[in-house]
Amino acid sequence: MSLRLDHVLANAKWADLERLRSGNPMYDATIEEINGRRIRVGEHWLADFASCNYLGFDLEPEIMDSIDEQVRRWGTHPSWSRLLGNPALYPQIEEQLTDLLDAPDTLVLPTITHIHMSVLPILAGQGMIFLDSQAHKTIYDGAVYARGMGATLQRFRSGDAEQLAELLRAAPAGMSRLVCMDGVNSMTGNAPDLATFARICRENDALLYVDDAHGFGVLGERAANETSPYGIKGNAIVKYAGETYDNIVLVGGFSKSYSSLLAFLALPTWLKNHLKVSAPPYLYSGPAPTASLATVLSGLSVNAKRGDAIRADLYRKSMKVLDHVRALGVFTPNVGNTPVIELPLAEGEDIDVVGKLLWERGIYVTLAAYPLVPRDQVGFRAQVTAANTDAEIDELNAVITELAAAGRLRKAG
Repeated sequence: MSLRLDHVLANAKWADLERLRSGNPMYDATIEEINGRRIRVGEHWLADFASCNYLGFDLEPEIMDSIDEQVRRWGTHPSWSRLLGNPALYPQIEEQLTDLLDAPDTLVLPTITHIHMSVLPILAGQGMIFLDSQAHKTIYDGAVYARGMGATLQRFRSGDAEQLAELLRAAPAGMSRLVCMDGVNSMTGNAPDLATFARICRENDALLYVDDAHGFGVLGERAANETSPYGIKGNAIVKYAGETYDNIVLVGGFSKSYSSLLAFLALPTWLKNHLKVSAPPYLYSGPAPTASLATVLSGLSVNAKRGDAIRADLYRKSMKVLDHVRALGVFTPNVGNTPVIELPLAEGEDIDVVGKLLWERGIYVTLAAYPLVPRDQVGFRAQVTAANTDAEIDELNAVITELAAAGRLRKAG
């Protein structure tokens, strides 16, 4: 049977996204040049609010300068599988990361997607997976794959700890229980009540698996000397919630705040050793390039020296946008203070039209179109970073004001 383009495009589920991909400059763009958080597409310069480099480490000279020495020492890419051999950079990263997270141990692998697709089936086995209904698509994909390997998959309402408790109590005796959810949600910017979910999981002998891709580097443990409500150290949601790692596996990545291609699990040493002989990315996948390992190590150093000051500036800039949005009476699901700011469109508004207006005004954002999000959540997401200037934030706020005045954004309440 041949694969025909008209047959593929006839699937209405993808029609809106294909229309945007082929006709909206905000999609599938080739970025020709950057200047700080300004990007050039063709001859058009835009302020970039689509980046997830929250701490601005992608532009840090100290981190950039760390690459050359390590590449000349290790070559561009250590192409052994990790089971066969590990450049000394790997244990150095894991040792420092374990200390930062205050975790029992850590294991680094190339990407979070690799982790979800390989580790979730191992943890679930023939047991039950309870999946938050708004968990990231890559967690969902890993859970579906685990189901194909024999696990039972059940979803619960996002953030509904009581429903989760009921489902866990009703689970058949003798079956393992794995609860999967986001830390800081990639669209809403909200963090769950992790302490409550952790308690419920412990009471019901369930393992809690948390993907904090967007929280690691931003949120951290609370302290009397914290420079912002984000806490200190940026050591992720488990410490931010004042929790231990008992019955918790934390997943995170360096591709957001640390601007490097690498991801990790915080986990017990016995599980780390088991994954070394059972997780395909450790056994078979090509590892991260040397440049990424170098920038992770340098990023950990910069975080230790200046991270809290950077997070304080990130908080200030994030609140500059959030306070403006709330003062306009515009709805955002972000009820807190994180730099992930989603703005759903008013009913009947066309994301293509809004995207082109943002483009014309020189603002680059993440367009959230159907089916990437449900139809009632179509809109755009602005991600503030420490590298954005106040002038760029003023430009973003001015366009939000324009869109709100035109009735294109959903109203609060």
